[in-house]
Amino acid sequence: MFQPSQSDVRRFFCSAFAKHRQGLPMDAMELIAADWVAQHPEYDTDLSDVEAALEAVYTVEEGRTNPFLHLSMHLSIHEQLAIDQPTGIRQAVELLAAKRNSLHEAHHEVMECLGEMIWASQRSGLPPDGQAYIEAVRRRATR
Repeated sequence: MFQPSQSDVRRFFCSAFAKHRQGLPMDAMELIAADWVAQHPEYDTDLSDVEAALEAVYTVEEGRTNPFLHLSMHLSIHEQLAIDQPTGIRQAVELLAAKRNSLHEAHHEVMECLGEMIWASQRSGLPPDGQAYIEAVRRRATR
């Protein structure tokens, strides 16, 4: 399993952002990342300077979202949908996206469900509950 370091993740997003801005060739994952970055222009400054990105610390007390975590969650959800893993997540997100009339907004709600699942797993010491995750997404699609 691929386990990039924090630096690897930050370099990846900064590189995808730079290549996109310069019109340089990108691999498939960089293209997907660049698409999500383009939907978050508020992160342009964070992604423009690799060295500053490597040094940046994002704390809850600052009240600011970690752009690299946020974009990584978009990629993770994108990959989950591509392979429908956990089984049923694609349909649940499609329902939510239709309800919200926006895949991007649906992703943001799915991030909350994903975070809750990971938090519950860490707290209980049990494996992540994919079915509970899907049900949480479905509940959002029906309210």
